[in-house]
Amino acid sequence: MNLNRRQFLIASGSLCGLRIATSTHPGLRSENTNFQLPSTPIQKSKNSPISYPLAVAPPGLFAPVRGNTRIVVISDLNSQYGSTIYESEVKQAITLIPGWKPNLVLCGGDMIAGQKRSLTTNQIQAMWSAFDTNISGPLRHFKIPFGFTMGNHDGSGAIYQGRYTFAFERELASNYWNKPTHNPGLNFIDRVNFPFYYSFIQNDIFYLVLDASTHIISSEQLTWIKKSLASSTAQKARLRLVIGHLPLYPIAVGRNNVGNFLSEGETLQLVLERYKVHTYISGHHHAYYPGKKDRLELLHIGVLGAGPRKLLNSNIIPSKTLTVVDIDLNSQTTDYTTYDMKTLEVIDIKTLPKFIGKVRRKDLNG
Repeated sequence: MNLNRRQFLIASGSLCGLRIATSTHPGLRSENTNFQLPSTPIQKSKNSPISYPLAVAPPGLFAPVRGNTRIVVISDLNSQYGSTIYESEVKQAITLIPGWKPNLVLCGGDMIAGQKRSLTTNQIQAMWSAFDTNISGPLRHFKIPFGFTMGNHDGSGAIYQGRYTFAFERELASNYWNKPTHNPGLNFIDRVNFPFYYSFIQNDIFYLVLDASTHIISSEQLTWIKKSLASSTAQKARLRLVIGHLPLYPIAVGRNNVGNFLSEGETLQLVLERYKVHTYISGHHHAYYPGKKDRLELLHIGVLGAGPRKLLNSNIIPSKTLTVVDIDLNSQTTDYTTYDMKTLEVIDIKTLPKFIGKVRRKDLNG
């Protein structure tokens, strides 16, 4: 068998496997139903070779079809207060991430286990050092940009009598992130208040990062949000995404009380819709739920570290998850492939509640 014929048979076999995966895999049936393998090849551009869509994942895992841009989204990585140890799912996720070939990794916060006044300088610095060794450092090694929002356990923005309750933790967090050797590899637009709230652009997508480490968004920050989203850079981008630790609305058991979601969630939603934000991404609730309210998509990221929680209106056993987001910039759509990090199987969106309070499931029409 000559080499050209052998290569053709290998390619044909791969495409056959992809057809089978798109028709039989429950996760793909529920999330990526818009994708059809073309009967003819796709011409990428006048000067590039003909190619088929690529299904990409680490070896042995279900491989979603890659969009124009791919983001791996993780959140809530920490364990108990003061811990410098990350659970096995966190370490496994960081090992697997390069295999998905993402353009960016986004983290919904709680990268370390602070928010306790008895923690010493040495303990907090040790936690950031452990984070660097286990998470940030490996991603830098693979040259994968890392965008993140600060969680309440990283440097809470809670204020009492006009002062930050955890000012010391915020200072140490800022020291870590502003060290030149810890450069997250982002194309910053505004980093004046980095790492607490800032903006950057990657692959023609504008990202606005909020300090939503507490349930109050200050008037100062809200002014900044409006100004940033109204900017020509934001509006000329092909898509706008916003990320903050606390969600706009509650979706998990034990997190549906005041203080665990943004107190002015509806107000912020109206602002985001006004400036044509596609998705608000959040953590904190330790539960995965791909939602939508009115015109705004809401990606609630599941937990990777300790303490997965049950969704409201659901008896599903809580799980630790990682989500691969594939973005089609032409159609302005997002496809989620979410892995249960215990089993590495894909979660079927149709097993999740159709509605949780004011939020409906992403795949349903309003």
